[in-house]
Amino acid sequence: MKSLLSSKPALWFLFLFNAVVAAVAPFVVDGTQGVATGIGMAVVSAGAGVSLVRERGPKGSRA
Repeated sequence: MKSLLSSKPALWFLFLFNAVVAAVAPFVVDGTQGVATGIGMAVVSAGAGVSLVRERGPKGSRA
């Protein structure tokens, strides 16, 4: 399961999908639940984004 979640396509999906949901949730769901959903999805999206950046490594190290 770890290799699946750390693959580039899965990380891109997590990053983009959760970013869209985080942006839309406060407008679709009313009140505190919408804000909490947006914050939670933003945290997951940020984690996937950090993993994408960290996976690139230093310049010139691509194989």
